[in-house]
Amino acid sequence: MKIGIVGCAGRMGRMLIAEVLRAKGAKLGGGTELAKSPLIGTDLGILVGQKAAGVKVTSDAKALFEFCDAVIDFTAPAATLAHADLAAKFGTALIVGTTGLPASAKAKLKTSAKKTVIVQAPNMSTGVNVLLALTEKLAGVLADDYDIEIVEMHHRHKVDAPSGTALGLGEAAAKGRGVALEKVARKSRDGQVGARPKGEIGFATLRGGDVVGDHTVIFAADGERIEITHKASSREVFARGAVRAAMWAKKKKAGLYSMRDVLGL
Repeated sequence: MKIGIVGCAGRMGRMLIAEVLRAKGAKLGGGTELAKSPLIGTDLGILVGQKAAGVKVTSDAKALFEFCDAVIDFTAPAATLAHADLAAKFGTALIVGTTGLPASAKAKLKTSAKKTVIVQAPNMSTGVNVLLALTEKLAGVLADDYDIEIVEMHHRHKVDAPSGTALGLGEAAAKGRGVALEKVARKSRDGQVGARPKGEIGFATLRGGDVVGDHTVIFAADGERIEITHKASSREVFARGAVRAAMWAKKKKAGLYSMRDVLGL
């Protein structure tokens, strides 16, 4: 299966290249970067410290989508929308790990998914998707007698907050309770905010150091508290999940899927 990487020279892009190179049944189809990148023309294998792979960094996303069976995208919302158009045009599976997608972008992905397979998830790791499933289940069992707080921490360079994974956990909790997240979410608190409303789903965002990604969901009631946590110590877990999703997409019908579909959760 020919798998391409957009944004291939970034930290995540390089890990994805390395993961595709070692995955059985996968072939590295190519990688793209912005036209102004000094790495244009660099062999992708050399880029990740391995032997030459025979494919080079280009700026031609159209050619990449036309050639590959699947493309993995951990870029930025605006770029992801353009890539969704290309995926739909060429029938290329698109694996989206981009965070910070607004509701309009998700609607766009749904439209493009009418013509091809798109797997979109706020987090591609197996462990986080188990956490998502557990959060939804617990939220339904415990109901609103338990206050829900979602705490996340990432490295100092992360640009969006709360993280896409934290928002995904909030959506899972809201789904478990049968409510819309936007009606119950509290993404920040400052000053005299008053007592916590029943049913609110709160978020706390921490930034610092080189933390890859820590997420904790807290269910707090009178007399007891339940906490479930996932900590990522390497971005390789995201790369492994994304390549797994790309391989899974090969025989699927057009549609918008999640990592929970890939994992059968």
